[in-house]
Amino acid sequence: MIAVYAFLAAFTAQILVVSVLLPAWFIRYVRVQATRFPAERVAQLYPDVDLRSVQEHFLTRYRALVAGIAVLGLLLLAWLFSYMRRPDWDDGPVEVLVTVHFLVAHMLPFAFLVWNGVRFNKKHKRSVTEGKRTAILQRRGLFDFVSPSAVFLAVLSYFLFAAFMIYIQQYPFRGFAGLIILGAITLVYAVNAATVYWMLYGRKSNPFETHAGRLHTIGLAVKSSVYSCIVIVVYLSLNFSLRLLDLQRWEPFALSIFMTICALVASMGFAAPLRKYEVAELGSPQLGPR
Repeated sequence: MIAVYAFLAAFTAQILVVSVLLPAWFIRYVRVQATRFPAERVAQLYPDVDLRSVQEHFLTRYRALVAGIAVLGLLLLAWLFSYMRRPDWDDGPVEVLVTVHFLVAHMLPFAFLVWNGVRFNKKHKRSVTEGKRTAILQRRGLFDFVSPSAVFLAVLSYFLFAAFMIYIQQYPFRGFAGLIILGAITLVYAVNAATVYWMLYGRKSNPFETHAGRLHTIGLAVKSSVYSCIVIVVYLSLNFSLRLLDLQRWEPFALSIFMTICALVASMGFAAPLRKYEVAELGSPQLGPR
């Protein structure tokens, strides 16, 4: 029963994080970012629109959505409490439900955000012809945003995980699919590497974003990509170790902790406010025509 109570505590923390803490961070982030938009540029793109009123209307509906998801999470918690007190409970359905809750709690608010943004821009945004703009000519590198030790640890984690999969392949447990799992992790690393490259060298997509804000966004995206690779590999290694040690009852606990950590890593940008000295960290930029 220790594993059951540990899981219930972890799942309760998961609900609080994804339905209370992270939405609070997001709402604060939205309000802070709104104060940084240049008033003249906003007036050009969205003439005759009260953005503050639109923002508050969106946040009201956003709160209602996450509150509904929180209620569903609490109902699921109550059902799990009843189900897992049975001696014949199975960890498979528990892990599926925990994963579904995590995906709903993240994807539904994100889809709501994207849908509102697309609809609002389609209805109100006006195309504006811009004159000559200036760009900051400054070379950005990976290690300007994340420490070499973190990158080294992410790469080392991949090779250690691959060795672990090869080892388990020699003595596989039921349902183990080592090569498929290793292929999936390789794909995860490739997607994160592509994300890092695009963030470092891709074009700026937000017309309101300042240079300091751009550096802040890049840094958070790069760190999230690197750290998420490490977290995923650690979780899967722990999960397979529990199987090998016949401690499968602890898998739901490990999964819920993993989901919570992933949510926190993915929301680093909302938790960390933009700091004034971030531009200075990369040296003095030079201006040139764009």
